[in-house]
Amino acid sequence: MADMMFILAAGAEGAAVAAEPSLWGLKPYQWVSISMAVLIAIFVWKKVPSLITGGLDNKIAEIKQQLDEAKNLRAEAEALRKEYADKIAGAEKDAEAMIEGAQSEADAIVEKAEADSKAMVERRKRMAEDKIAAAERDAIEDVRNRAALAATTASKVLIADKHDAKADGKLADEVIAGL
Repeated sequence: MADMMFILAAGAEGAAVAAEPSLWGLKPYQWVSISMAVLIAIFVWKKVPSLITGGLDNKIAEIKQQLDEAKNLRAEAEALRKEYADKIAGAEKDAEAMIEGAQSEADAIVEKAEADSKAMVERRKRMAEDKIAAAERDAIEDVRNRAALAATTASKVLIADKHDAKADGKLADEVIAGL
């Protein structure tokens, strides 16, 4: 660095002009040219471009593989979505069928209950009518029995009052003769 010097030179008008720096007698643009040439030589010698392109090719292959995996995952997701959509549609149809079945079952139960209640009312009505008829028969039989008893009792009293032993003998003779 000791070789590097800045020299101020006086121009025609007397103004100071800065001289360009130099190192070992080379100007800055020469140093840049030499640096670029060395850098290019190192790249070529170390095969850096092939390393860079190889790395890029590997990265491209990895990205392609990831894209293929993503496509496969998307296809699987679409298949699953379709499968679940089909299952949901099937479940909705099953639910509708179940609702219709339950409704028809409920209607059948209501109709059977109505029919059973009508039949029960009819049976109870018949039973009540039968009880009433039996009670009427019993009452009529009871009235007949009481009437017969009353008639028998009245006959006894009348016969006892109006018939004496002579009339009884005559009546007995008539009955025997009729036999």
